Amino acid sequence: MTTATKRRIERSDILPLSDYARERKSLREAIVATKKHRRVEVGPIATFYFESYQTMWHQVHEMLFIEKGGEAQIADELSAYNPLIPQGSELVATMMLEIPDPVQRARILATLGHIEKHTFFEIDGARIAAVAESDIERTKEDGKTSAVHFLRFPFGPAQIAAFRTPGTRVMLGFDHPNYGHLAVLPETVRGALSADFA
Repeated sequence: MTTATKRRIERSDILPLSDYARERKSLREAIVATKKHRRVEVGPIATFYFESYQTMWHQVHEMLFIEKGGEAQIADELSAYNPLIPQGSELVATMMLEIPDPVQRARILATLGHIEKHTFFEIDGARIAAVAESDIERTKEDGKTSAVHFLRFPFGPAQIAAFRTPGTRVMLGFDHPNYGHLAVLPETVRGALSADFA
């Protein structure tokens, strides 16, 4: 089984810390190249980082390298990051609302409550709505949303087939009343994300 088709990081997939440290530079260069085709900007502040076995494998190793928490940390990291690996009929993304200035960030996030419920893919006129993680509410009672969201996009067989067809026009966007933006996926991104489907 190639890493492109793996759906879960096992304990046996974790490198010894000394091995990772030795290979870290080349591994980081490789993941930067991979992520280049898994990133989509939608409008002026939203960026989607589409996760995979490879991105999560790297993230787990980075956390272990930085924190050096040993065996107990490995279990915690696998528990945290395995749920972000797509399972064959979905795409999974970390969506970030990136606003450098803290005052402006607070003001804008206060207008974007429940933006995750207004996030979708569109293929051939069909919409695939985002499904947000259910373990934590990302919008506070005052209407302010989080700057980070973890989203799944569950695809049906016909939508997967369309997505995987070269040249298909795939759009990613929002229909939030305060943030209505769309982006057409570049063909390189559509091709890279197609590998996430079984």
